[in-house]
Amino acid sequence: MKYQSRKKALILLADGTIFYGNSIGIEGTATGEICFNTGMTGYQEIFTDPSYFGQLMVTTNAHIGNYGVNDHEVESEGIKIAGLICRNFSFTHSRPDSDGNLKDWFEKHNLVAISNVDTRALVAYIRDNGAMNAIISTEIENIEKLKKQLAQVPSMEGLELASKVSTKEPYFVGEEDAPIKISALDIGIKKNILRNLAKRGAYIKVYPYNSSFDDLSSFNPDGYFISNGPGDPKPLLEAQNTAKKIMEKDLPLFGICLGHQVIALANGISTYKMHNGHRGINHPVKNLVTGKGEITSQNHGFAVNKEEAETHTDIEITHIHLNDNTVAGIKIKNKNTFSVQYHPEASPGPNDADYLFDQFIENIKKTK
Repeated sequence: MKYQSRKKALILLADGTIFYGNSIGIEGTATGEICFNTGMTGYQEIFTDPSYFGQLMVTTNAHIGNYGVNDHEVESEGIKIAGLICRNFSFTHSRPDSDGNLKDWFEKHNLVAISNVDTRALVAYIRDNGAMNAIISTEIENIEKLKKQLAQVPSMEGLELASKVSTKEPYFVGEEDAPIKISALDIGIKKNILRNLAKRGAYIKVYPYNSSFDDLSSFNPDGYFISNGPGDPKPLLEAQNTAKKIMEKDLPLFGICLGHQVIALANGISTYKMHNGHRGINHPVKNLVTGKGEITSQNHGFAVNKEEAETHTDIEITHIHLNDNTVAGIKIKNKNTFSVQYHPEASPGPNDADYLFDQFIENIKKTK
């Protein structure tokens, strides 16, 4: 391949720390909360996951772009990360069934991306100092200007982002004559969640983030689902109110990730911003009901308050994260409601969490 000179670029963290690299080709500036994902594969799914909206992604895998892109391996319409930071970027790819290379895909979506970064040092720094706002830029001549721009970026804590990624109008997924109907509240939903529900015999109507219980009930569904998504769950008061009404009527309800946090808040349990969050495809979780371990895919920067969940008379903690003992799943006692913090639809190898969709469908069948 012909040698190409690549423009110098930088990462400026909110505390003033700077890391350098080179532009992949799309010049400009991007801001957001910096975070890292430890997955060794699945970069296209990461880049299109609505839960990453507003975040600068650092990939710990040393090689990005080596298998190109495939139109079927996306979790939403378009790229959702704010920018990419990686070690080695492959301008060429070798997978026979790819639909193109990653650089062209980035250019199509106007994504600022930086490579040749010492990502091991950067991730170690973030791990020790916590997730923080950052700016990446090819305009490295004026650091003071970048600092002023970065200072205007709002904190992820208290930030409502579901409205930025949710559908504007309701839409349907699955076969119309399917035996089960589900109303899904889209606060950043991934396509593979909908696929998993549809292949289990469900016809799903997906609603915008601010839809009311009456809106969701107008579909006359057999069950309700609250999706994953980006940002802080606390500002999502409409979603919390919708969850409360579903639970008051004891209707089947399942929540994933941000939806899990919304259900917790609807029960009076607080959430908090984590030091770093969990982002990767091999997070160990223990199912406290069965005693079995699960290898899970996770992507979240907020968590449910464990002490409050443990002392809540109506809450049963069903899953626990084995790395840090955070809450990974809950069940509402005497209600047809459960939720998990991780992503059962993401199967990067293990299919350990598939049963959660089966459990939801079984809960629905019992009430039909």
